[in-house]
Amino acid sequence: MTIGIGLLGLGTVGAGVAEILLTPEGRHPLVADLALKRVAVRDLNRPRPVDLPAEILCSDPEAVVNDPAVDIVVEVMGGLEPARSLILAAIAAGKPVVTANKAVIARYGEEIAEAAAKQGVYVLIEAAVGGGIPIIEPLKQSLGGNRIQRVSGIINGTTNYILSRMADEGAAYDAVLADAQRLGYAEADPAADVEGGDAADKIAILTGLAFGGSIDRAAIPTQGINSLDSCDVTYAAQLGYVVKLVAKAQYQGIDPAGSVELDVRVSPTLLPKDHPLAGVHGVNNAILVEGDPVGRVMFYGPGAGAGPTASAVVADILNIAGIRAATGASGQLDPLLAANRWRSCQLVDPGETLQRYYVRLQTGDQAGVIGRIGSCFGDQGVSIRSIVQFETSGDPADAEIVVITHEVLERNFRQALASIKALPDVNAVCACLPTL
Repeated sequence: MTIGIGLLGLGTVGAGVAEILLTPEGRHPLVADLALKRVAVRDLNRPRPVDLPAEILCSDPEAVVNDPAVDIVVEVMGGLEPARSLILAAIAAGKPVVTANKAVIARYGEEIAEAAAKQGVYVLIEAAVGGGIPIIEPLKQSLGGNRIQRVSGIINGTTNYILSRMADEGAAYDAVLADAQRLGYAEADPAADVEGGDAADKIAILTGLAFGGSIDRAAIPTQGINSLDSCDVTYAAQLGYVVKLVAKAQYQGIDPAGSVELDVRVSPTLLPKDHPLAGVHGVNNAILVEGDPVGRVMFYGPGAGAGPTASAVVADILNIAGIRAATGASGQLDPLLAANRWRSCQLVDPGETLQRYYVRLQTGDQAGVIGRIGSCFGDQGVSIRSIVQFETSGDPADAEIVVITHEVLERNFRQALASIKALPDVNAVCACLPTL
Protein backbone atom coordinates (compact mmCIF):
# COMPACT_ATOMS: atom_id res chain seq x y z
CA MET A 1 0.00 0.00 0.00
CA THR A 2 1.52 3.29 -1.12
CA ILE A 3 1.47 6.17 1.36
CA GLY A 4 1.59 9.61 -0.22
CA ILE A 5 3.98 12.15 1.32
CA GLY A 6 3.57 15.88 0.92
CA LEU A 7 6.74 17.86 1.61
CA LEU A 8 6.63 21.51 2.66
CA GLY A 9 10.12 22.83 1.98
CA LEU A 10 13.09 21.51 0.03
CA GLY A 11 15.99 23.14 1.84
CA THR A 12 18.76 21.26 3.60
CA VAL A 13 16.46 19.02 5.64
CA GLY A 14 13.76 18.68 2.99
CA ALA A 15 16.31 17.58 0.42
CA GLY A 16 17.66 15.04 2.89
CA VAL A 17 14.17 13.62 3.43
CA ALA A 18 13.55 13.44 -0.33
CA GLU A 19 16.87 11.68 -0.86
CA ILE A 20 15.95 8.96 1.66
CA LEU A 21 12.48 8.45 0.17
CA LEU A 22 13.89 8.24 -3.36
CA THR A 23 16.51 5.61 -2.44
CA PRO A 24 14.69 2.92 -0.42
CA GLU A 25 17.19 0.16 -1.20
CA GLY A 26 18.72 -1.28 1.98
CA ARG A 27 16.42 0.73 4.27
CA HIS A 28 13.41 -0.36 6.31
CA PRO A 29 10.92 -2.17 4.01
CA LEU A 30 8.23 0.44 4.74
CA VAL A 31 10.34 3.14 3.06
CA ALA A 32 9.50 1.49 -0.27
CA ASP A 33 5.81 2.17 0.45
CA LEU A 34 6.40 5.93 0.83
CA ALA A 35 5.94 8.02 -2.28
CA LEU A 36 6.60 11.75 -2.68
CA LYS A 37 3.38 13.08 -4.20
CA ARG A 38 3.78 16.84 -3.88
CA VAL A 39 6.61 19.18 -2.84
CA ALA A 40 6.25 22.90 -2.12
CA VAL A 41 9.24 25.16 -2.85
CA ARG A 42 9.70 28.93 -2.83
CA ASP A 43 11.23 29.18 -6.30
CA LEU A 44 10.40 26.66 -9.03
CA ASN A 45 13.42 27.73 -11.10
CA ARG A 46 16.02 27.31 -8.42
CA PRO A 47 18.54 24.43 -8.82
CA ARG A 48 17.72 21.43 -6.59
CA PRO A 49 20.09 19.21 -4.61
CA VAL A 50 17.84 16.26 -5.56
CA ASP A 51 16.32 15.41 -8.93
CA LEU A 52 12.51 15.48 -8.67
CA PRO A 53 9.87 15.21 -11.40
CA ALA A 54 8.68 18.68 -12.37
CA GLU A 55 5.03 17.66 -12.04
CA ILE A 56 5.25 17.14 -8.27
CA LEU A 57 6.81 20.56 -7.58
CA CYS A 58 4.69 23.59 -6.78
CA SER A 59 5.06 26.99 -5.14
CA ASP A 60 1.77 26.82 -3.24
CA PRO A 61 2.13 24.96 0.08
CA GLU A 62 -1.64 24.87 0.58
CA ALA A 63 -1.88 22.80 -2.59
CA VAL A 64 0.32 20.19 -0.93
CA VAL A 65 -1.84 20.09 2.19
CA ASN A 66 -5.06 19.82 0.17
CA ASP A 67 -3.83 17.28 -2.40
CA PRO A 68 -5.97 14.10 -1.98
CA ALA A 69 -2.93 12.00 -2.93
CA VAL A 70 -1.05 13.27 0.14
CA ASP A 71 -1.62 11.10 3.23
CA ILE A 72 1.09 12.56 5.52
CA VAL A 73 2.22 16.18 5.54
CA VAL A 74 5.89 16.84 6.37
CA GLU A 75 6.71 20.42 7.36
CA VAL A 76 10.40 21.34 7.10
CA MET A 77 10.11 24.91 5.83
CA GLY A 78 10.89 26.54 9.20
CA GLY A 79 9.73 29.84 10.63
CA LEU A 80 6.52 30.57 12.49
CA GLU A 81 4.23 31.45 9.59
CA PRO A 82 2.95 30.10 7.32
CA ALA A 83 4.27 26.90 8.95
CA ARG A 84 1.89 27.06 11.93
CA SER A 85 -1.16 27.70 9.75
CA LEU A 86 -0.21 24.91 7.37
CA ILE A 87 0.22 22.42 10.22
CA LEU A 88 -3.22 23.35 11.54
CA ALA A 89 -4.70 23.10 8.04
CA ALA A 90 -3.28 19.60 7.60
CA ILE A 91 -4.71 18.56 10.96
CA ALA A 92 -8.10 20.01 10.01
CA ALA A 93 -7.96 17.90 6.86
CA GLY A 94 -7.42 14.79 9.00
CA LYS A 95 -3.81 14.29 7.89
CA PRO A 96 -0.98 13.31 10.25
CA VAL A 97 1.89 15.80 10.43
CA VAL A 98 5.61 15.35 10.88
CA THR A 99 7.56 18.53 11.62
CA ALA A 100 11.09 19.58 12.48
CA ASN A 101 9.91 23.06 13.46
CA LYS A 102 11.06 23.67 17.05
CA ALA A 103 10.01 27.34 17.00
CA VAL A 104 6.38 26.52 16.15
CA ILE A 105 6.11 23.64 18.62
CA ALA A 106 7.75 25.62 21.44
CA ARG A 107 5.25 28.47 21.01
CA TYR A 108 2.12 26.82 19.67
CA GLY A 109 2.43 23.21 20.81
CA GLU A 110 -0.65 23.38 23.03
CA GLU A 111 -2.81 24.84 20.25
CA ILE A 112 -1.58 22.17 17.84
CA ALA A 113 -2.16 19.43 20.42
CA GLU A 114 -5.75 20.53 20.95
CA ALA A 115 -6.43 20.59 17.21
CA ALA A 116 -4.84 17.16 16.76
CA ALA A 117 -6.84 15.71 19.67
CA LYS A 118 -10.06 16.98 18.14
CA GLN A 119 -9.25 15.40 14.77
CA GLY A 120 -7.60 12.26 16.18
CA VAL A 121 -4.39 12.52 14.15
CA TYR A 122 -0.71 12.28 14.91
CA VAL A 123 1.72 15.19 15.16
CA LEU A 124 5.28 13.88 15.53
CA ILE A 125 8.30 16.08 16.25
CA GLU A 126 11.36 13.88 16.82
CA ALA A 127 13.43 16.06 14.45
CA ALA A 128 12.61 19.29 16.29
CA VAL A 129 15.12 18.64 19.08
CA GLY A 130 18.58 17.15 18.79
CA GLY A 131 18.63 16.42 15.05
CA GLY A 132 19.41 12.73 14.70
CA ILE A 133 19.45 12.06 18.46
CA PRO A 134 16.38 10.00 19.43
CA ILE A 135 15.26 11.92 22.53
CA ILE A 136 11.54 12.59 22.01
CA GLU A 137 10.45 8.95 21.89
CA PRO A 138 12.55 7.93 24.93
CA LEU A 139 11.18 10.82 27.01
CA LYS A 140 7.56 10.04 26.25
CA GLN A 141 7.83 6.24 26.35
CA SER A 142 11.02 4.55 27.58
CA LEU A 143 11.50 6.96 30.50
CA GLY A 144 7.82 7.58 31.13
CA GLY A 145 7.78 5.62 34.41
CA ASN A 146 10.46 7.79 36.00
CA ARG A 147 10.22 10.86 38.19
CA ILE A 148 12.36 13.19 36.12
CA GLN A 149 14.48 15.53 38.22
CA ARG A 150 16.45 17.35 35.57
CA VAL A 151 16.94 17.52 31.81
CA SER A 152 20.03 19.39 30.71
CA GLY A 153 21.87 19.49 27.47
CA ILE A 154 24.05 20.96 24.81
CA ILE A 155 21.40 21.32 22.12
CA ASN A 156 22.84 23.85 19.70
CA GLY A 157 25.67 22.65 17.50
CA THR A 158 26.73 26.10 16.28
CA THR A 159 27.50 27.43 19.75
CA ASN A 160 29.15 24.18 20.79
CA TYR A 161 31.46 24.37 17.76
CA ILE A 162 32.37 27.97 18.63
CA LEU A 163 33.01 27.21 22.30
CA SER A 164 35.05 24.10 21.44
CA ARG A 165 37.30 26.17 19.18
CA MET A 166 37.64 28.93 21.78
CA ALA A 167 38.68 26.35 24.39
CA ASP A 168 41.06 24.36 22.18
CA GLU A 169 42.76 27.27 20.43
CA GLY A 170 42.24 30.26 22.72
CA ALA A 171 40.58 31.96 19.75
CA ALA A 172 38.34 35.00 20.06
CA TYR A 173 34.57 34.61 19.67
CA ASP A 174 34.26 36.88 16.61
CA ALA A 175 36.99 35.04 14.69
CA VAL A 176 35.51 31.60 15.36
CA LEU A 177 32.01 32.77 14.48
CA ALA A 178 33.30 34.01 11.11
CA ASP A 179 34.90 30.60 10.49
CA ALA A 180 31.67 28.85 11.46
CA GLN A 181 29.76 30.95 8.93
CA ARG A 182 32.27 30.14 6.19
CA LEU A 183 32.01 26.42 6.98
CA GLY A 184 28.20 26.50 7.00
CA TYR A 185 27.88 25.71 10.71
CA ALA A 186 26.41 29.16 11.41
CA GLU A 187 23.82 31.15 9.46
CA ALA A 188 24.55 34.53 7.92
CA ASP A 189 22.37 35.88 10.73
CA PRO A 190 23.44 33.70 13.68
CA ALA A 191 21.31 35.45 16.32
CA ALA A 192 18.95 32.53 17.02
CA ASP A 193 21.95 30.31 17.78
CA VAL A 194 24.45 32.57 19.53
CA GLU A 195 21.85 34.51 21.57
CA GLY A 196 20.36 31.26 22.90
CA GLY A 197 16.90 31.41 21.28
CA ASP A 198 17.27 28.12 19.42
CA ALA A 199 18.27 26.30 22.60
CA ALA A 200 15.39 27.93 24.50
CA ASP A 201 12.89 26.64 21.90
CA LYS A 202 14.25 23.13 22.31
CA ILE A 203 14.34 23.08 26.10
CA ALA A 204 10.74 24.35 26.15
CA ILE A 205 9.72 21.27 24.15
CA LEU A 206 11.77 18.88 26.30
CA THR A 207 10.33 20.42 29.47
CA GLY A 208 6.77 19.69 28.34
CA LEU A 209 7.66 16.07 27.63
CA ALA A 210 9.70 15.47 30.77
CA PHE A 211 7.37 17.15 33.27
CA GLY A 212 3.98 16.84 31.63
CA GLY A 213 2.96 20.47 31.22
CA SER A 214 3.54 23.32 28.83
CA ILE A 215 5.46 26.41 29.94
CA ASP A 216 5.65 29.96 28.60
CA ARG A 217 8.49 29.91 26.08
CA ALA A 218 8.90 33.70 26.28
CA ALA A 219 9.49 33.53 30.05
CA ILE A 220 12.59 31.30 29.88
CA PRO A 221 15.66 33.27 31.09
CA THR A 222 18.03 33.13 28.12
CA GLN A 223 21.66 34.21 27.82
CA GLY A 224 23.71 33.39 24.74
CA ILE A 225 27.44 33.25 24.06
CA ASN A 226 27.61 36.45 21.99
CA SER A 227 28.93 38.47 24.92
CA LEU A 228 31.26 35.77 26.25
CA ASP A 229 34.92 36.78 26.59
CA SER A 230 37.57 34.24 25.60
CA CYS A 231 39.45 34.93 28.84
CA ASP A 232 36.56 33.37 30.79
CA VAL A 233 36.96 30.19 28.74
CA THR A 234 40.70 30.27 29.52
CA TYR A 235 40.25 30.93 33.24
CA ALA A 236 37.62 28.20 33.46
CA ALA A 237 40.06 25.70 31.96
CA GLN A 238 42.74 26.69 34.47
CA LEU A 239 40.27 26.11 37.29
CA GLY A 240 39.20 22.66 36.02
CA TYR A 241 36.08 23.58 34.03
CA VAL A 242 34.84 23.87 30.46
CA VAL A 243 32.29 26.43 29.25
CA LYS A 244 29.24 25.17 27.34
CA LEU A 245 25.91 26.70 26.38
CA VAL A 246 23.64 24.60 28.58
CA ALA A 247 19.85 24.44 28.46
CA LYS A 248 18.38 23.15 31.70
CA ALA A 249 14.96 22.22 33.09
CA GLN A 250 15.01 21.25 36.77
CA TYR A 251 12.22 20.11 39.06
CA GLN A 252 11.78 22.40 42.07
CA GLY A 253 8.69 20.98 43.77
CA ILE A 254 4.91 21.37 43.85
CA ASP A 255 3.26 24.66 44.80
CA PRO A 256 0.21 24.83 47.14
CA ALA A 257 -2.13 24.87 44.13
CA GLY A 258 -0.64 21.62 42.81
CA SER A 259 1.42 23.05 39.93
CA VAL A 260 4.84 21.65 39.19
CA GLU A 261 7.48 24.32 39.76
CA LEU A 262 10.42 24.30 37.36
CA ASP A 263 13.68 26.16 36.92
CA VAL A 264 14.20 26.41 33.15
CA ARG A 265 17.03 28.49 31.70
CA VAL A 266 19.65 28.76 28.95
CA SER A 267 23.10 30.21 29.62
CA PRO A 268 26.84 29.68 29.15
CA THR A 269 27.72 27.41 32.05
CA LEU A 270 30.91 26.14 33.66
CA LEU A 271 31.01 22.33 33.79
CA PRO A 272 33.59 20.34 35.75
CA LYS A 273 35.82 18.51 33.31
CA ASP A 274 34.51 15.15 34.55
CA HIS A 275 30.85 16.11 33.94
CA PRO A 276 29.18 13.94 31.25
CA LEU A 277 28.41 16.99 29.07
CA ALA A 278 31.94 18.43 29.31
CA GLY A 279 33.33 16.03 26.69
CA VAL A 280 30.80 16.97 23.98
CA HIS A 281 32.79 18.77 21.29
CA GLY A 282 32.33 20.36 17.88
CA VAL A 283 28.84 20.43 16.36
CA ASN A 284 27.64 17.46 18.42
CA ASN A 285 24.72 17.64 20.84
CA ALA A 286 24.02 15.74 24.04
CA ILE A 287 21.04 15.57 26.39
CA LEU A 288 21.38 14.34 29.96
CA VAL A 289 18.23 13.04 31.67
CA GLU A 290 18.30 12.49 35.44
CA GLY A 291 15.44 10.70 37.13
CA ASP A 292 14.24 8.14 39.63
CA PRO A 293 14.84 5.25 39.38
CA VAL A 294 16.84 5.36 36.13
CA GLY A 295 19.63 7.61 37.41
CA ARG A 296 21.58 9.39 34.67
CA VAL A 297 21.00 8.63 30.98
CA MET A 298 22.74 10.59 28.22
CA PHE A 299 21.80 10.82 24.54
CA TYR A 300 24.63 11.92 22.24
CA GLY A 301 25.07 12.53 18.54
CA PRO A 302 24.90 14.97 15.64
CA GLY A 303 22.37 17.67 16.42
CA ALA A 304 21.81 19.24 13.03
CA GLY A 305 22.37 18.89 9.31
CA ALA A 306 20.62 17.24 6.42
CA GLY A 307 21.47 13.65 7.32
CA PRO A 308 20.71 13.53 11.06
CA THR A 309 17.57 15.68 10.92
CA ALA A 310 16.20 13.96 7.83
CA SER A 311 16.80 10.62 9.56
CA ALA A 312 14.58 11.74 12.45
CA VAL A 313 11.88 13.06 10.09
CA VAL A 314 11.72 9.78 8.17
CA ALA A 315 11.64 7.83 11.45
CA ASP A 316 8.47 9.72 12.39
CA ILE A 317 6.98 9.08 8.95
CA LEU A 318 7.70 5.36 9.36
CA ASN A 319 6.12 5.44 12.81
CA ILE A 320 2.86 6.66 11.28
CA ALA A 321 3.20 4.35 8.27
CA GLY A 322 3.68 1.36 10.56
CA ILE A 323 0.47 2.15 12.45
CA ARG A 324 -1.42 2.57 9.17
CA ALA A 325 -0.10 -0.76 7.95
CA ALA A 326 -1.09 -2.49 11.17
CA THR A 327 -4.47 -0.84 11.78
CA GLY A 328 -5.49 0.70 8.49
CA ALA A 329 -6.08 4.03 10.25
CA SER A 330 -4.17 7.27 10.74
CA GLY A 331 -4.24 6.65 14.50
CA GLN A 332 -5.22 8.65 17.53
CA LEU A 333 -3.37 11.60 18.98
CA ASP A 334 0.16 10.64 19.87
CA PRO A 335 0.98 11.01 23.58
CA LEU A 336 3.87 13.28 22.61
CA LEU A 337 1.74 16.40 22.58
CA ALA A 338 -0.98 15.05 24.81
CA ALA A 339 1.64 14.91 27.57
CA ASN A 340 1.54 18.69 27.72
CA ARG A 341 -2.02 18.47 29.03
CA TRP A 342 -1.90 16.16 32.03
CA ARG A 343 -0.71 18.61 34.68
CA SER A 344 0.03 22.26 35.31
CA CYS A 345 3.62 23.48 35.18
CA GLN A 346 5.07 26.89 35.88
CA LEU A 347 8.45 28.58 36.04
CA VAL A 348 9.66 29.58 39.48
CA ASP A 349 11.13 32.96 40.32
CA PRO A 350 14.83 32.53 39.38
CA GLY A 351 15.76 34.34 42.58
CA GLU A 352 14.35 31.43 44.61
CA THR A 353 16.55 28.78 42.98
CA LEU A 354 19.85 27.36 44.17
CA GLN A 355 22.84 27.91 41.90
CA ARG A 356 26.62 27.91 41.89
CA TYR A 357 28.33 30.83 40.18
CA TYR A 358 31.56 31.90 38.49
CA VAL A 359 32.19 35.66 38.78
CA ARG A 360 35.01 37.66 37.20
CA LEU A 361 35.69 41.08 38.71
CA GLN A 362 38.03 43.83 37.54
CA THR A 363 39.46 45.59 40.58
CA GLY A 364 42.27 47.81 41.69
CA ASP A 365 45.38 45.82 42.62
CA GLN A 366 45.27 46.89 46.24
CA ALA A 367 45.74 45.21 49.58
CA GLY A 368 42.51 44.07 51.23
CA VAL A 369 40.29 44.05 48.15
CA ILE A 370 39.83 40.27 48.25
CA GLY A 371 38.85 40.49 51.90
CA ARG A 372 36.24 43.17 51.19
CA ILE A 373 34.76 41.10 48.35
CA GLY A 374 34.65 38.08 50.63
CA SER A 375 32.86 40.10 53.30
CA CYS A 376 30.15 41.18 50.83
CA PHE A 377 29.52 37.55 49.95
CA GLY A 378 29.62 36.47 53.57
CA ASP A 379 27.10 39.11 54.64
CA GLN A 380 24.55 37.46 52.33
CA GLY A 381 25.40 33.90 53.33
CA VAL A 382 27.25 33.15 50.08
CA SER A 383 29.93 30.51 50.66
CA ILE A 384 33.00 30.81 48.44
CA ARG A 385 34.51 27.67 46.96
CA SER A 386 37.55 29.41 45.48
CA ILE A 387 38.85 32.92 44.90
CA VAL A 388 41.81 33.53 42.57
CA GLN A 389 43.57 36.67 41.37
CA PHE A 390 44.83 36.68 37.77
CA GLU A 391 47.26 39.10 36.19
CA THR A 392 45.76 41.39 33.56
CA SER A 393 47.25 42.33 30.21
CA GLY A 394 46.10 45.91 30.65
CA ASP A 395 46.79 48.47 33.36
CA PRO A 396 49.26 47.04 35.92
CA ALA A 397 47.30 48.86 38.62
CA ASP A 398 44.31 46.62 37.89
CA ALA A 399 43.67 43.00 38.79
CA GLU A 400 41.15 40.36 37.77
CA ILE A 401 39.61 38.33 40.56
CA VAL A 402 37.65 35.17 39.81
CA VAL A 403 35.28 33.77 42.42
CA ILE A 404 33.49 30.42 42.31
CA THR A 405 30.73 29.99 44.88
CA HIS A 406 29.16 27.00 46.52
CA GLU A 407 25.44 26.47 45.94
CA VAL A 408 23.53 29.56 47.03
CA LEU A 409 20.06 31.08 46.80
CA GLU A 410 20.24 33.23 43.68
CA ARG A 411 18.47 36.13 45.38
CA ASN A 412 21.20 36.27 48.04
CA PHE A 413 23.89 36.01 45.40
CA ARG A 414 22.46 38.96 43.47
CA GLN A 415 22.30 41.06 46.63
CA ALA A 416 25.95 40.26 47.38
CA LEU A 417 26.91 41.15 43.83
CA ALA A 418 25.16 44.51 44.14
CA SER A 419 27.20 45.27 47.26
CA ILE A 420 30.41 44.25 45.50
CA LYS A 421 29.65 46.55 42.56
CA ALA A 422 29.37 49.43 45.03
CA LEU A 423 32.87 48.88 46.44
CA PRO A 424 35.25 51.68 45.39
CA ASP A 425 37.97 49.14 44.55
CA VAL A 426 35.73 47.24 42.09
CA ASN A 427 35.79 48.67 38.58
CA ALA A 428 33.45 46.19 36.91
CA VAL A 429 31.69 42.84 37.13
CA CYS A 430 32.97 41.44 33.83
CA ALA A 431 31.29 38.03 33.84
CA CYS A 432 28.76 36.07 35.86
CA LEU A 433 28.09 32.49 34.76
CA PRO A 434 26.31 29.57 36.46
CA THR A 435 28.42 26.56 37.40
CA LEU A 436 27.36 22.94 37.71
